[in-house]
Amino acid sequence: MATASTPTQPTQQLPVVPQNKKFGRLTLWPLVAATFFMVSGGTYGTEDIVHGAGYGRAILILLLTPILWSLPTAFMIGELSSALPEEGGYYAWVRRAMGNFWGFQEAWLSLVASVFDMAIYPTLFILYLQRLFPWFAIGHRGLMVGLAVVALCALLNVAGVKVVSNTSLWLFFALSAPFIVIVCIAPFRFGALAQAITKPTNSSIDILTGVLICMWNYMGWDNASTIAAEVERPQRTYPRAMLAAVLIVAVSYILPVAAMWMTGLAPSAWDTGFWADVAGMLGGPLLRVALALGGMISGFGMFNALVMSYSRLPLAMAQDGMLPKIFGKRHSRSRAPWVAIVVLAILWAPCLLLGFERLVTIDILLYGASLGLEFAALICLRIREPELPRPFRVPGGLFGAIAIGITPMLMLGFSIFRSEHEAVAGMSSFAFGMILMAAGVVAYGLNHALKPGGWAPGTEKPQPAA
Repeated sequence: MATASTPTQPTQQLPVVPQNKKFGRLTLWPLVAATFFMVSGGTYGTEDIVHGAGYGRAILILLLTPILWSLPTAFMIGELSSALPEEGGYYAWVRRAMGNFWGFQEAWLSLVASVFDMAIYPTLFILYLQRLFPWFAIGHRGLMVGLAVVALCALLNVAGVKVVSNTSLWLFFALSAPFIVIVCIAPFRFGALAQAITKPTNSSIDILTGVLICMWNYMGWDNASTIAAEVERPQRTYPRAMLAAVLIVAVSYILPVAAMWMTGLAPSAWDTGFWADVAGMLGGPLLRVALALGGMISGFGMFNALVMSYSRLPLAMAQDGMLPKIFGKRHSRSRAPWVAIVVLAILWAPCLLLGFERLVTIDILLYGASLGLEFAALICLRIREPELPRPFRVPGGLFGAIAIGITPMLMLGFSIFRSEHEAVAGMSSFAFGMILMAAGVVAYGLNHALKPGGWAPGTEKPQPAA
């Protein structure tokens, strides 16, 4: 086992782990759909951007953010995924480039961030369900529904990546349909909602917070990398999937907002969850119901896809001897890491009781720190392993590899500055996030103290399909 300061050397080629024909490996469009839900989950979440920035500036923010924040990340992921299409994705890249300590920190940051993230999506499902059926708002009925969502997504993930990603593809079509209707109807209702009477909002969102929310809506591109060993021809598929997903996510945000701008509806009317009300004003009760169902689909689809992503981190760490080998156990037919899936589902379920609000600044801070390690891994591998085959390469040599990380890190710096003004548990979001990061160093120390020589590796790592 490599020490914390010694990068992991390339391992010898292992035999390909056979895949059951029924569950197979992922192809391009199911991977694009899964990435869509890992990053976006649809147009929901853009309401506060419109409220804080107005239509014109909101569209500008939604257009510039993927160029400055998402595309550089997609290029970085395209190179590293094609060069090292390994189970665990970004964890495996950082560990190989910078050693066990930093690989552990990369996984820690992602799994800790998941605590804040994963409670949101079943809650989103419940909120939209309650819009349609207020009966579920009584007592603990909503909580029971949330637990059912967690359990169902865990079962789908145990069934394998093919099932999860094909489900994501169909959910994408169902989610997109009502927004396509909005985009088609809005030009025929030009200025029709200029005098619309809406409920007053208490939102204090300003344009800077709108930028942070936009960053939050465009983050998570690296999540799909953790299943690289289960993707068909990942060297070719990943770069294409990342670029296609960036385009689809940007279009899914910009076109509906631009369409509503044409109706004249006041930006001050927008608030979290407002899309269903917009649909009702524009197309009547049936479209409102469709948007509410879409909100349920969004919450379910995001949770389902992210279970697939996060569960590969304990699996890969067990395969490397950095966690107990029980986390490396796979289902005999689907090859899914069923122990990791079940353990994470059990840990996430109690978070539904905490009623988390969307802690955007903490999410971005933790995600940004892990993203910084990934950009550092890109540069380190260019220097340490210049001969490593890279079917897709960030252009511009070493300078290009360094340059693509500049704008994402500058935007991260902006989010850190902004987090000083957000309070969590009686302290700034930045201070709270730093405590969580420091806990990762402590966790690594405890893990190393328990097993100085490393835990016994679990199963062999499968090799990617050529």
